[in-house]
Amino acid sequence: MSNRISAGKVRLKRAYEAPGPDDGTRILVDRLWPRGVAKADAALDLWEKELAPSTELRQWFNHEPSRWDEFQIRYAGELRQHAEAVERIRTLARKGTVTLVYAAKDELHNDAVALRAFLLDARP
Repeated sequence: MSNRISAGKVRLKRAYEAPGPDDGTRILVDRLWPRGVAKADAALDLWEKELAPSTELRQWFNHEPSRWDEFQIRYAGELRQHAEAVERIRTLARKGTVTLVYAAKDELHNDAVALRAFLLDARP
């Protein structure tokens, strides 16, 4: 069996968007709960806080696009320290669709985007 996950199996969605029937397993990947979102409205299956960037890394990055490449490298290093949680999401994605839910306004430069890229990369 290939370790690779199809890109279509791992989706991204802001916490402020309504859940959809094709979201599959919805996983919040932020350390902090999204402001103004009721738990019932979020329709989450899991909250993987440990996969969020460390407070130090998150504060350093501060959603600065100029720091994006370095953020991804540092964040991948942190994710390797949580191999069990990463594998839990990869296993779910091999079985069906997974939607990584995040709160950031920047839809191109955030931890969920970096986590998705890490999950789709077959390297440990």
